[in-house]
Amino acid sequence: MLLSQEQKIFMAKIIAFNKPFGVICQFSGESKTLSDYIDIPNIYPAGRLDKDSEGLVILTDDGKFQNKISHPKYNKTKTYLVQVEGLITDTAITSLNNGVQLKDGLTKPAIIKLIDKPDWLWRRSSPVRIRKNIPTFWIEISITEGRTRQVRRMTASVGYPALRLIRTTIDQWSLGNLLPGSYVTL
Repeated sequence: MLLSQEQKIFMAKIIAFNKPFGVICQFSGESKTLSDYIDIPNIYPAGRLDKDSEGLVILTDDGKFQNKISHPKYNKTKTYLVQVEGLITDTAITSLNNGVQLKDGLTKPAIIKLIDKPDWLWRRSSPVRIRKNIPTFWIEISITEGRTRQVRRMTASVGYPALRLIRTTIDQWSLGNLLPGSYVTL
C-alpha cells in the first residue's frame, strides 16, 4: 500500500521543544546541545534558534516535513517576543512592518505588536544585560523568512538591539506552557 505525502507526515515523529538560553540547536558540540535534553534517535530540528535565543523548536524525523517548516519559500509564520533596548518608536515599527534592508537583502514585511512584558515568562538562566539609564521595551514580531539571526539583525537595523528573544510559535505549533528544557511529542 502506498501512502500519500500527508499520511507520511502524519506518521512522522514531531517534537516541540522549549530551547533554553545557551543551548546550541544541534545534537553534538562542546557546550550544551539538544542531546542534553532530548534522547530520541534520528530527529533533527526544523529550523534553528541561535545560542542566545530561547523558545520553540520543532524537531522531526521526516526530511521533507523538516524542509516545509524551515524553508522560506513555504512562508511559515514564526512569532517571537523580543525585549529591545530603548523605547521603540513608531518610525522603527513602520520600518519593520515594511521590511528592512540587511546585508543579505531586503526582508519581507513583518507584523509588529507592542506588548507588555509577558507575566508568564520564565527567568533566564543568564540575566539580560540592562543599563540603568536606558529603558527596555517588548515587541511581538512575526516573520515568514528564517535568515540567520534575522530578528536580531532587523531590530538592530532600526536602532533597537534585541536583549532577549523568545520564539513562541511556528506555523500551527505554539510554545504553550512548555517549560525551558522540556519537550512534548505532537
